[in-house]
Amino acid sequence: MLPDPPTKLVPPVLARTAAWCACLILIGVVVNYFVQAIAALSFVALPVAIALLLTALLFPLTRSLRDAGMRPIYATWITMLVALAVLTGTGWLVGARASEEFPNLVRQVQQTARTVQEWLITGPLHLREAQITDYVDEIAALVNAQRTAITGTVLSAGAVAVEVLASIVLLLFVTFFLLKDGDRIWSWFLRAFGGVAPRVDRAGRAAWTTLSHYVQGTVAVAAVHGLIMGIVLAGMGVPLWAPLAVLIFFASFIPIVGIFFAGTVATLVTLGAKGLVYALIFLGILVVEQQLENHVLQPLIVGRALNFHPLAIILVLAVGGILAGIAGAAVAVPVAAVIYRAIPELRHKPRALPPGLDDRPPPPAPPDDGPDLHGEERPWRTDHSTPQDDDRPPRQVEPPARDDDKPS
Repeated sequence: MLPDPPTKLVPPVLARTAAWCACLILIGVVVNYFVQAIAALSFVALPVAIALLLTALLFPLTRSLRDAGMRPIYATWITMLVALAVLTGTGWLVGARASEEFPNLVRQVQQTARTVQEWLITGPLHLREAQITDYVDEIAALVNAQRTAITGTVLSAGAVAVEVLASIVLLLFVTFFLLKDGDRIWSWFLRAFGGVAPRVDRAGRAAWTTLSHYVQGTVAVAAVHGLIMGIVLAGMGVPLWAPLAVLIFFASFIPIVGIFFAGTVATLVTLGAKGLVYALIFLGILVVEQQLENHVLQPLIVGRALNFHPLAIILVLAVGGILAGIAGAAVAVPVAAVIYRAIPELRHKPRALPPGLDDRPPPPAPPDDGPDLHGEERPWRTDHSTPQDDDRPPRQVEPPARDDDKPS
């Protein structure tokens, strides 16, 4: 008599748990190697990821030009030129305003510093001028102590600038060809999946729809946010209001963390230029506008594409920031949304077809008076066929009209 197999000596719950653990360990190893590969190829992976986001944003314009009858190459060039014109105009506006208003900002900050110094001496703290001078000297000494590190950072920025320029060139090339030949590239990509290509196609289209809705909705929300805050800063007379509005616009692409950073910078500039009262007023308007954005604009525009809980967004941002810094935090949410929408389509089984049918396209219709492709008479021509000859029930043939049935 054979002894019991080893599996019978283990409780079923423990056996299932061990199987799940083995699968999770295997998946973790694969994901770890995949992340390491992406980190090693970050010079290529990051421009490609940004190019996908730009393609999702710009493709509606390219599609509209194609629908109007324009060739794909011309539609793509016009789309790219429009995007470059918008970026160049925005950069020129920000640079011009910054060079014009920066001296005014320095004067206002100096005046605010003198006001704060007088308040520290004559106010409730009753500090002595010598103490304030000592504090300023300590700050200056701290800055001088870090001068070497700052100088090294500036010198290494030259090599970084070359890499950034190369990444921008790669980004433009990838965006151009995705706009022009995206459908052909996707068809070529599906050939590698054989019989599961329909599932991959459904998952890819669902992921692309989610990505497009996210990017377009986020751009709309960020534009509204930056416009409102720019109007508020300009109304208060804060210098550098245009660069701050652009900073708030770009920071809105990083949920929660981005607006916190941009809002802090804008509040500090307002504090240095206009004083404590204006800074508090701006901070209050920023908080109210952010709440309206989170509870009104985001659910209406972006929420349908993501439907993520804030806790999930925070965790995704944390993971992306740890793995790839600011760039990882910027692309973490759309990547998570794409995966979240694509996995159900990969698991979804196609609906069962009726008996006798398959996934092949129907053959072309033969002439009405001839046999079909299988050599049998067409069902709608065989009025006297039987169920044995055809799966369809025989059609009821009306008897010919008699002479006494004709109207007189």
